[in-house]
Amino acid sequence: MTDALWILILLLLAVAVLVVVRRRLPVVFWWLVGYPVVTLRVLATYRATMDACGLTVPASAVRRATARMMGRQAAPVPPRRSLPRPTGSGLVMRLRMATGQAPEDFTASADRLRHAWGAHAVHVRPTKPGRLELRLVGWDVLADVRPARRWLRTGPLSLPLALREDGHWHVRDFRTVPHELILGATQSGKSVYLRNLLCGLARQPVALVGIDCKWGVELAPFAPRLSALADTPDRANDLLDVLVEEMEARFRLIGMTGGAGPDAVLTSDVWGLPEKLRPVPVVVVVDEVAELFLVASKDDEKRRDAMVTKLIRLAQLGRAAGIYLEVCGQRFGAELGKGATMLRAQLTGRVCHRVNDETSANMALGDIAPEAALAATSIPAERPGVAVVGDSSGGWTRVRSPHLTLDEAAAICRDTSALVPELPRFDSFRPVVAVEEARPSSSAAAPTARPVTE
Repeated sequence: MTDALWILILLLLAVAVLVVVRRRLPVVFWWLVGYPVVTLRVLATYRATMDACGLTVPASAVRRATARMMGRQAAPVPPRRSLPRPTGSGLVMRLRMATGQAPEDFTASADRLRHAWGAHAVHVRPTKPGRLELRLVGWDVLADVRPARRWLRTGPLSLPLALREDGHWHVRDFRTVPHELILGATQSGKSVYLRNLLCGLARQPVALVGIDCKWGVELAPFAPRLSALADTPDRANDLLDVLVEEMEARFRLIGMTGGAGPDAVLTSDVWGLPEKLRPVPVVVVVDEVAELFLVASKDDEKRRDAMVTKLIRLAQLGRAAGIYLEVCGQRFGAELGKGATMLRAQLTGRVCHRVNDETSANMALGDIAPEAALAATSIPAERPGVAVVGDSSGGWTRVRSPHLTLDEAAAICRDTSALVPELPRFDSFRPVVAVEEARPSSSAAAPTARPVTE
């Protein structure tokens, strides 16, 4: 009796430990319990599940004839599969589709497969003609997102910013998707996404330019790492003039280098220039873009039209000159004025957090996929940081950024202030805080700039 009692106590203790591990360390629980259980369930019920979901095809004529000779009925044939391979958040199988099947058939049955195999989610991705990848996610990976591992390979101007719902990282690659629109209501997680973006770029040899017409309160904490900051519409208009001048100068450099001699390498963008002649990339962050579009008088309207025209020019031509746009705001709609829709068309990257109205979601994602806009409007308020990411290819997914406090982001920008590149055109817009920290011994020769809190 005593031995039985001890065994019962040990079993209860083991169950309690597994419950705690499942809540606190879901990755460990998945490797210890989840993966073996789900793998056995998939292997044991694969044929029956595929048949129940309508993902089988009739047997071939040879199999039917053989079955008749043996007095049996040929069973439907499921797609050929590989062995389930474990991943950090679930498992993956590669399937070879049968004749007449399409990836859309498996996508439509993903929810039924999820319930049949007891997974949190099932994602389908075509890999090559006739083959696809079936990825099972073991738990809600967006519930607790940690920063990306340091061994995650990224190149220049490439940042892992948010974890996708399938367990992969959403990597923001400026050379592939040069311009991006980020929308989100207050307390939706938009600022956290922007902090991760700025801190990731702060560690790279990149010039960061900020336009924050809320008197700089959003971007002021990052001032030590900024090459320029405009905090009012008038200053923003002047800074956009300088950015256009910088872009034109870079195009002249590209043209002159391409015709320098018979051995010169022809190129149409700065990345084809020799490394010693290549100008530093510039990332322009426009926070609360609605403040640039709002007008109260005829003069404001003229200034607004001028700024929109400059932003559109930068969006159309900036990629080749190494100038990239990150446009952020709480809302973005056609009622903001002339040029808003045209500017949106140039911002091929889209990130939509929880928004206050359906119009903003449609403006961000409606031209990509209607279901993506619907997914953005259904983000719950108690899940800040969750967003829908889409691109011009029509693909979209839910993501969530790792939490990064404002103090941590400001500390990173202070630590990387020495990486601010020398760009003379932006000297008059350099924040005072950044100038004082970067050049403490040359205050007399420092360019004049207004305080970031003006």
